[in-house]
Amino acid sequence: MDNLAKALGERIRAQRKICRVSQDALALACSIDRSYVGRIERGEVNITVEKLYRIAGVLACDPSGLLPQVSELQR
Repeated sequence: MDNLAKALGERIRAQRKICRVSQDALALACSIDRSYVGRIERGEVNITVEKLYRIAGVLACDPSGLLPQVSELQR
């Protein structure tokens, strides 16, 4: 499961950078602590579906688009 959290975090970070949103701005818009956003992106925590949807909404993408592919988990 650690691979899942890490791969999800990497995808969230990549999408955040594509959208040119800072961690601070993402955290504020999602009502999540900024340090928690950092922990999500580093794969240190497992987030809830609710937080995934909040993050996807701010990053203007579908939540399923943030989920890693099986091949990413097998690295």
